[in-house]
Amino acid sequence: MIPGLVWGATEAECEQPLPCDELEPGGVQADRAISIDAAPHVVYAWLCQLRVAPYSYDLLDRFGRRSPRRRDPELTELEVGQRFMGQFDLVSFVLGRHITLVTGNICVTYAVRPEGNGTRLVVRMQCGAPRIVARALALGDLFMMRKQLLTLKELAEAEERAVRSE
Repeated sequence: MIPGLVWGATEAECEQPLPCDELEPGGVQADRAISIDAAPHVVYAWLCQLRVAPYSYDLLDRFGRRSPRRRDPELTELEVGQRFMGQFDLVSFVLGRHITLVTGNICVTYAVRPEGNGTRLVVRMQCGAPRIVARALALGDLFMMRKQLLTLKELAEAEERAVRSE
């Protein structure tokens, strides 16, 4: 296995088709996944927050400005063409299930899957750049995406705990 192409995803998740596969067929595929102890609708709502911030390393992505820690419910109102993370365009979505984003020859699908009492968040990047470039991008993406997924997990689980304690 090539370093940087898989983090947290099972073999079955890597083989499961996602919308980005159709948009960048034959590209270099990188899969990431994480289990989150929060309901799928909460996780999906946090994915919609990617419209305003990447939730990764704020020092790199936002010049030190912190990604919002409070969810804006209005951001769940999606339309194809909306900007995400300042550089991606929303190309498809199914409410509560997935969002698919594109920038240049990079396509990413974030898929929300029920898992027990929580959620499995599966993310796939397909990159149509030349293989050596795509693999380098996948390695950099691993660094950023891992932080993003861990941050989304933290925020969704905190919201879920707050709701359960009410």
